[in-house]
Amino acid sequence: MKKYLVIGNPIDHSLSPKLHNYWIKENNINAIYEKKLLNKNNVQNKIEDLKNNKLSGINVTVPFKKLVISYTDQLTHNAAKSQSVNTIYKKDGKIIGDNTDIAGFIQAFDHINCNLKNKKIFVLGAGGVVPSIILGLKEKRVSEIIISNRSKQKAEDLKKIFNEIKIIDWGKSVEADIIINATSLGLRTNDEINIDYKQYKSKLFYDIIYNPSKTNFLKKSEEFGNQIENGKLMFVYQAQSAFEIWHGLKPKINKAVLDLI
Repeated sequence: MKKYLVIGNPIDHSLSPKLHNYWIKENNINAIYEKKLLNKNNVQNKIEDLKNNKLSGINVTVPFKKLVISYTDQLTHNAAKSQSVNTIYKKDGKIIGDNTDIAGFIQAFDHINCNLKNKKIFVLGAGGVVPSIILGLKEKRVSEIIISNRSKQKAEDLKKIFNEIKIIDWGKSVEADIIINATSLGLRTNDEINIDYKQYKSKLFYDIIYNPSKTNFLKKSEEFGNQIENGKLMFVYQAQSAFEIWHGLKPKINKAVLDLI
């Protein structure tokens, strides 16, 4: 039986095993998918397990999407562009780092019929998934991308790669059509994001977090009449791409799958 794994810290919130095991059963594949809490000192050991055929594939979530790059032999085009890896597999004896977050992000917005062209985007966060979001936004030809992060240096480092982005201090707000939470703030029930919610009316607030389904960020923005979306669709579409890479078939995304999450 083949074994697949998602690694991260925290990891309890991850519904990847639920989704992948559903697709594995639906397609009669002899495999199992599990989740594993790691610290950064344990990450290399899990990549070694893939190299030694103890694992057949690994998904990567916060905060290891950049760290794992140093343990791969080769990056795909999207992983190299974003310097972010969320899917790892072995091919011709080499450990390959891939990125399915870019496609997942784009397909999520296509699914809700949200036209991003010429939109002004305010992104909260500068961590592992943000380069993927920026690349997705650029592909959709948005007019402007503004980044705010608790550690301003991390945002400045991001600007060295994407010099067209603008940076503002954490806690400040800016006019935008879509506000995206790409931080991990919201995984815990008492997490708060300090922005001026009342300045936004009839905007789209998007949270990459999908569990819980409605973070405080989404609850507060909804109070002021804004549209809200969580990261469920991005999660499902990136998982679909990872599943296809590993198993050579594209699993269905239908109501049963969406109701599962």
